[in-house]
Amino acid sequence: MNLHHKTVAITGAAQGIGRALALEFAAAGSDLALIDLQPERLEETQNLVRAHGVTARAYAANVADETQVEAIADRIVGDFGRFDGLVNNAGILRDALLVKVRDGAVTGRMSLEQWRAVIDVNLTGVFLCGRAAAERMIKLQNGGVIVNISSISRHGNAGQSNYSAAKAGVVALAAVWSQELARFKIRTGSIAPGFVNTEILAAMKPEILEKMLAPVPVKRLGEPNEIASAARFIFENEFFSGRCIDLDGGLRF
Repeated sequence: MNLHHKTVAITGAAQGIGRALALEFAAAGSDLALIDLQPERLEETQNLVRAHGVTARAYAANVADETQVEAIADRIVGDFGRFDGLVNNAGILRDALLVKVRDGAVTGRMSLEQWRAVIDVNLTGVFLCGRAAAERMIKLQNGGVIVNISSISRHGNAGQSNYSAAKAGVVALAAVWSQELARFKIRTGSIAPGFVNTEILAAMKPEILEKMLAPVPVKRLGEPNEIASAARFIFENEFFSGRCIDLDGGLRF
């Protein structure tokens, strides 16, 4: 896909990888629909993107809410007149052990609330946004691309039953969609980052961060722009569909 003047929607665009995605696609000349629940930070991203001379509009929406997702998708088509791409990036963490045991006694467990919160945003949200985007791409008959941001945790990470399940799920969704949507000239893909230099990791104590990086062969964090460039590759390479790019510095769980 030639990204110049194409309309690309990005969820979780207010910060971190989402903001890097917005800047990467703006640099390629794309017009952007920026979606998040943080209006002030979303406005910051919008202003940064506009410096590239592209059109950028901000939309406040909860990706886990079907009514909001459908309404935003209609607004995007109404505002831009097209819908060429979607990057499903929005996500949350609610980490906990499945069952926490101390001295032989169960002292805690992952709550149903923690499970549902992550599944709702990280998996159901991807389903809702992907479905809404695909429907409008089909109606507009211009084809398109949908990319889901997964995680190395899709292989299973202790303390993240909810997050790991969701991130494995979004890879499966991209694989299924590549088969179902190809006849409409819609391609899909997913990216599974390892440890990335976002605000969450930046707030960690140096000794904890050092321990995290010890098993990473390249001995550093990934940068948000490196994840963004992988998403751009999927969009621009017309032979890519249905696969997952593991972008983790060589780390293996």
